[in-house]
Amino acid sequence: MPRKSRVSVWRQLAGLQTEASHPRTRDLDLLDEERMARLIHGEDLQAFKAVDAALPRIAKAAGLAARALASGGRILYVGAGTSGRLGVLDAAECPPTFGSPQSRVRGVIAGGSRALSRSIEGAEDRAAEARREIARLRCGPGDLVIGIAASRRTPFVLAAVDEARRKGARTVFIHCNRAGREEKGCDVVIRLPVGPEVLTGSTRMKSGTAQKMTLNLISTIAWVRQGKAFGNLMVDLQARSEKLRARGLRLVVSTTGLSRPSASRLLRRAGGSVKLAIYMGRTGAGAAEGKAALRAAGGILREALRRAGAPADPHRPHAVPSLRGPGGRATVRRDRGRRGADR
Repeated sequence: MPRKSRVSVWRQLAGLQTEASHPRTRDLDLLDEERMARLIHGEDLQAFKAVDAALPRIAKAAGLAARALASGGRILYVGAGTSGRLGVLDAAECPPTFGSPQSRVRGVIAGGSRALSRSIEGAEDRAAEARREIARLRCGPGDLVIGIAASRRTPFVLAAVDEARRKGARTVFIHCNRAGREEKGCDVVIRLPVGPEVLTGSTRMKSGTAQKMTLNLISTIAWVRQGKAFGNLMVDLQARSEKLRARGLRLVVSTTGLSRPSASRLLRRAGGSVKLAIYMGRTGAGAAEGKAALRAAGGILREALRRAGAPADPHRPHAVPSLRGPGGRATVRRDRGRRGADR
């Protein structure tokens, strides 16, 4: 690195909170384990405070994310090191939680997939590589690119955000310092000034915690807006494990009041779709009719039920009489008893 460039980086780092030495932790190595744990945990609480202060901007970013998804666009997280891993993690968790295609939320990390399990620190300086990756992904006007850089200065992230903006995408920038010129041109800037790290410069700590919380908020709000929840229930989960299959069945039981065997049969008729099974159970519709109704309601189960004149409260079990079996209301009472026992 040329001497002039090294001096410039030195000066940049000198002004960053994330690089400062914390006055309360200067004797960290002299503390016993419990006192050390209490000190670190006490500092972690600053992450919660930073996120709380940033909620209006986080909500604005979530709105942009929701609009991108609704229009068929994507959310692209871009980061290096811990920030990049957090973006990849949040993207990876969207398909099983919300039943979304993997292509709709992507994580881009400096150094590529190898950087997920090992440190490739020099990758964060590769601005040209970031621009190539944004071009390779064909980023465009329908997409939202979220740059994540605790330090606010990561060249890989700044280049990716700049290239995305040049191609017409909306952009969000998340960092853990005070305002700086690097923010210029971004649609939303989310500052999470958690203060100096307990271990000087180790932004996997408070900064990482604040960033993880922020990404959780953005993606969850955006997907809920796409109809991926019925109340607070994950009705579009992908049941690809025994636990998730059991969770899906429990959701159908709890929202319809049907017995476990009846709900299981209904879920099979719905092709394993929890959302479709609930609609069918509450309206008596067949699978094809239910799919069409959900499409017409934009995938929002509560709206589809309202349009069908069926009860739309997710926490009040309801199934059409034809699904209750012989005995009608008495059978429903027994089913509810079983449901309580199954828990």
